[in-house]
Amino acid sequence: MKGFIERYLLIILMICAFSLEGQTSKAEKEALKDIYDQTSGEQWDIPWDLTKSETTWQGVVIENGQVVALHLHKNGLEGKIPSSIKNLKNLRVLNMAFNKLNGEIPAELFALTKLKSIRLEMNSLTGGLPESFVSAKSLEELSLFNNQLEGTIPNGIGDAETLRILNLSSNYLEGKLPKSIAQLKNLESLELFGNKLSGAIDVELGELQNLKELVLSYNQFEGNLPQSTASLANLEFVQLQGNNFRSIRSLQNLRTEGLATFDSDDEFLNIQFGKENRSKTRMATNTFEDSKD
Repeated sequence: MKGFIERYLLIILMICAFSLEGQTSKAEKEALKDIYDQTSGEQWDIPWDLTKSETTWQGVVIENGQVVALHLHKNGLEGKIPSSIKNLKNLRVLNMAFNKLNGEIPAELFALTKLKSIRLEMNSLTGGLPESFVSAKSLEELSLFNNQLEGTIPNGIGDAETLRILNLSSNYLEGKLPKSIAQLKNLESLELFGNKLSGAIDVELGELQNLKELVLSYNQFEGNLPQSTASLANLEFVQLQGNNFRSIRSLQNLRTEGLATFDSDDEFLNIQFGKENRSKTRMATNTFEDSKD
């Protein structure tokens, strides 16, 4: 009889544990509901049923009772990202790309110390790039292209040393490229296409030895491209056209077996492509004026 009771109690405990598995804390559940309410959840393409467990909500990934990812891209979100998102303290991935989000990016977002990937591209976000993003010590990917962001790139961007992918293309960012970008030793992709960035590039781009994609096209950069750029042996994709560079001849000595695409305004620049994935260099007739020195 005693053995039967012990087995019965064990089964009850297992059932209780199973029913609680995936359940989040009250603070996390309230944060999820706030995101839903503030972004017109009832109008989403795939809305949540708030009468059911959050484990059933589309795009919410829960591990050990903690929200670790939100995959809400292309789901008709409209409105502002609430500051209560800071209560998702174990969030590693946030993807709200391809929606109709507006307003400013909440600075509280970058206080999430476990966050590795932020994808908010193809929205209507405004305001500046929060200074707090440089303190996001685990952040590997920040994709904000095609929004309406203004202001400058924070000078302390070099402190975001875990960044691998930075895409700020198609916004209204202005000013010079911060020198501290050279501190991003893990950076593999730097995409700044279609902003209003200007001035000479004083960044030692050669320090970014893991860089595979360099996209600076259609800005207002001028002067000469740093000589150290030619040492980037892992480059695969380069776009520089649509600027006011005086010379990019420093790239004449660029040697990388992986180079597949190179776009510039200098039709006389002879860049060596890799043996595989060979691509014809595309030229854009714009404002390039080569120096004679």
